[in-house]
Amino acid sequence: MEFRYLGNSGLKISEITYGNWLTHGSQVENDIATQCVRAALDEGISTFDTADVYANTAAESVLGEALKGERRESLEIFTKVYWPTGPRGKNDTGLSRKHIMESIEGSLTRLQTDYVDLYQAHRYDTETPLEETMQAFADVVRQGKALYIGVSEWTADQIREGHALARELGVQLISSQPQYSMLWRVIEGEVVPTCEELGISQIVWSPIAQGVLTGKYKPGEELPAGSRATDDKGGAKMIERFMNDETLTAVQRLQPVADELGLSLAQLAVAWVLQNDNVAAALVGASRPEQVTENVAAAGVRIPAELMTRIDEALGDVVESDPGKTAEGAPQARVA
Repeated sequence: MEFRYLGNSGLKISEITYGNWLTHGSQVENDIATQCVRAALDEGISTFDTADVYANTAAESVLGEALKGERRESLEIFTKVYWPTGPRGKNDTGLSRKHIMESIEGSLTRLQTDYVDLYQAHRYDTETPLEETMQAFADVVRQGKALYIGVSEWTADQIREGHALARELGVQLISSQPQYSMLWRVIEGEVVPTCEELGISQIVWSPIAQGVLTGKYKPGEELPAGSRATDDKGGAKMIERFMNDETLTAVQRLQPVADELGLSLAQLAVAWVLQNDNVAAALVGASRPEQVTENVAAAGVRIPAELMTRIDEALGDVVESDPGKTAEGAPQARVA
């Protein structure tokens, strides 16, 4: 395993970070989830990312139980706040002071820890003054319940404003957690340059494009049984933007590049996002322990410049690079 500094801080995290979105507490049984966490630890992963909204708080509980007994100082545990949790009452959502202060307590209890290493704003809250949000985050840090703060899917302008307020309050906003993959590059135009300037790293989710970059979806062929593209509980909706013959055909053109590097297509996808110097970690999940082992093989891989060019040529126009997609996909009001 390789380790990278997170933003302009002294915190090192594993460049392959284990995330339990869409798996723990919902799609896989708890014993399998625990096996996946144990596999991650065995492979040298020390950083674990979750959120209170995942499986309506159950994912945090599963992760906390799976990590019980591990030396806390050897782990980096991240969680997030914003989306509705619990009974979805009027204040069970957003980034108000009330919701943040109550949510951190719930997260710490479920994770069975006194603090998280990183507490992240899971989206931007258009209904709460940013000053209120950042003051609450600063107080969480001063209380010792979080060491650093971060954001997820914020625009470049929102990140800049949040970073300035955090600095005034004497706390460190050191990370951004956006979607990023060979197919989804919307952060490259504005978010990454802004974060490089401010000393903020990316912790990227969906580096394999929800499984599309594994190559298992073939143009014109029936969808694999049990795959995300057949999941009517939300998985199919998440992946539909990539499920067209043009994109699936382009992904198949990546196979010779992967073969030349001795990687699977999934490993190539993870290695690709890690070529970006502003990326501190690629978030990977798993429904089986073997998937963890496979993904970790991407750690430390360097893709030569000529092969990076071939990847771009293979994918051509199917790549989405419009920086406006970050704002377009953001909630315009709190979700109740």
